[in-house]
Amino acid sequence: MNGNERQNKVLLIYTGGTIGMVQDADGSLQPFAMERIYDALPLLHRTNYQIDSCQLDRIIDSSNMTPEFWIDIADIIEREYAYYDGFVVLHGTDTMAYTASALSFMFKNLSKPIVLTGSQLPLGMLRSDGRENIICALEIASGQQVMIPEVTIFFESHLYRGNRSTKVSAENFDAFSSFNYPSLAKAGINITYKDHLFLPIPEGPLKVRKRFDRRIAVLKLFPGITPAVVQSIVRTPDLQGLIIETFGSGNAPTERWFIDSLQEALDRGIIVFNVTQCKAGAVKMRQYQASCDMDRIGVIGGHDITIEAAVTKLMYLLGVFPEQKEEVRQRLGKSLRGEISLEDTEDEI
Repeated sequence: MNGNERQNKVLLIYTGGTIGMVQDADGSLQPFAMERIYDALPLLHRTNYQIDSCQLDRIIDSSNMTPEFWIDIADIIEREYAYYDGFVVLHGTDTMAYTASALSFMFKNLSKPIVLTGSQLPLGMLRSDGRENIICALEIASGQQVMIPEVTIFFESHLYRGNRSTKVSAENFDAFSSFNYPSLAKAGINITYKDHLFLPIPEGPLKVRKRFDRRIAVLKLFPGITPAVVQSIVRTPDLQGLIIETFGSGNAPTERWFIDSLQEALDRGIIVFNVTQCKAGAVKMRQYQASCDMDRIGVIGGHDITIEAAVTKLMYLLGVFPEQKEEVRQRLGKSLRGEISLEDTEDEI
């Protein structure tokens, strides 16, 4: 490398999870210090970009992930944003799609890649998928081939938009998928990028918003659901938002008690968001009679949003607009960071 050329830099952030485990002398799995990443993966010495590492103050299993940890990750990236070309977040797989979605909403005018990855087997195990995931994620985040201005997930050869991703397997290495949006890149002998699918590179300065309102609930419908179950959730004290996981293209029971329960929630100022249980496809309010009453009373359709993006988007918007429910309602149905397939985007927050 020419002495005048600047070497790209990537910051590796460890939050916890399977990927950061190595086998101890007694055979047990223990987290390893991320500053030893070159010892764990000697091949990284052959990269032509610099890798630095850090970790959260408290390493957690991703099942314990909360908005407070999302804010901790965002704090690190915001603090180091000017000094690195990209960021890799090592994360447990169980809630990775939630964290990727949350980060995507927090960072407005993001112009550098934030890549989340992890593994199904610990890095210290012989057959671990973690090595390839880390190596590819670092290469993508370095921005040497192309700069991806998005929060993404890299797993088992595929790069997905973070807020379009869902964990689909607890056993297979291809643990994630994106049913309603194509992958952004595919890693084979080379990494093939589909840059026409990237979000546009923004013009304004980076803005990071770190407020989430956790006072929401998710109601998953099933045949035979009772009024008592629905009302126990609708009447949760201080509830601000309710996501209903409906059938098919956004359908739900048409019985009077069900619509009256939703009307009760809306009358109390609770925002009700309709998200399909289907992995692929979209909510289409009024396509069937079974969604007409919900549309009539003011339930908001979620289009083709994932449940992970719906949860984090609702918490994010309620945090940004704590006293402005109509602002939240208007923005829920629009695309903020490419999380739904609509050209009608909202770029103010």
